[in-house]
Amino acid sequence: MQPIIIKKIHFFLIFLSIILISGCVGEAKDIENDNEVKDVNILTLKSEQANQYYDYPASIKGQQNVEIRPKIDGFIEQILIDEGAKVKKGQLLFKISNPMYEQEVLSAKASIERFQAAVNTARMNYKKTVPLVEKGIISEYELEAKDLDLKGKQAELEEAKARLRNAKVNLSYTSIFSPSNGIIGTLPFKIGSLVSSSSPEPLTVVSDISNVHVYFSISEKQYLAMIEEGKNISLEQSIAKLPQVELILQNGMVYPQKGKIETSGGLINSTTGSISLRAEFPNENGLIRSGSSATIRMEKPISDAILIPAKATFEMQGNKFAIMLDQDNKAKTVGIEVSDLPIGDSFVVVKGLKPGDLIVTENVGSIKDGDLLKPKQNEKIAEIK
Repeated sequence: MQPIIIKKIHFFLIFLSIILISGCVGEAKDIENDNEVKDVNILTLKSEQANQYYDYPASIKGQQNVEIRPKIDGFIEQILIDEGAKVKKGQLLFKISNPMYEQEVLSAKASIERFQAAVNTARMNYKKTVPLVEKGIISEYELEAKDLDLKGKQAELEEAKARLRNAKVNLSYTSIFSPSNGIIGTLPFKIGSLVSSSSPEPLTVVSDISNVHVYFSISEKQYLAMIEEGKNISLEQSIAKLPQVELILQNGMVYPQKGKIETSGGLINSTTGSISLRAEFPNENGLIRSGSSATIRMEKPISDAILIPAKATFEMQGNKFAIMLDQDNKAKTVGIEVSDLPIGDSFVVVKGLKPGDLIVTENVGSIKDGDLLKPKQNEKIAEIK
């Protein structure tokens, strides 16, 4: 019985030894893993020139949009243009039919002829009276009466001529000409439509798009930053010093010519906290049409930018971090602040890093503070155009 107990104790001791040896081996492996050197790509940060771009939705209007409205009532007799047609200043666009104005011209002409005859008769009577007064046959009173009658007839003639001029002006309104060079808009009325000066809709709109005005809004914060950069000069001078802007059309095409910001709105929108700006673009080929929408792209040069690749950062609880390599080649997690907008695939570091710092650019989420690192490549940030 006793030998059996001894054997059991001996077996238990052997089993316990195996467990202890296994534990020690595992612990040694953990220590070895903790001390494992990780090969990583690194980047040496430097200060460099960079350009940051801000995009804003924008609306486009022609340099001059003129509503074409009739000054008289009448029916459209002729439409001499088509929608989208280019027109020149003074070109005939519409003919309005209203026989009343033609009759007024004819009536005024007839009145002139009648009053002209009356003036001629009164003048003859005056001339005949002059010698009779000189001979004392009739009194001067008769001569004065003839003179007053002549002047009255002359006044009536001038009044008739004024009515003719007015009738001709009204008749001229039946022909509507373009007030400027431009592009014809929609034509809501057709031939035979009754139109008047009080019609709620114009006959068409002529848009002068040789230059176009592009309207967009920036935030109050950016507006104040713009003023701060030129705090010793006026706002108008600050705007004049702004770089030219680009126009991105709806199909994504960048308009070949750059524009210039000219003016700003006088009020900040209390609802959106934004202020309106206007840029002007040349448009000789007529590619841009009034009423379309686009995107304004503003460029902001940064003279001493520190760029860090987005892949070299990670977030935790809303904060952004990077892994820096210290003097002992060990990992050190650093909190950083970056600009709101990226530049390509990189961020502009505002706080937390400086030129000359070495940062890890791969698998940053799996590296812990104190990990031993072995740099295998010094990367370069792709050129930002």
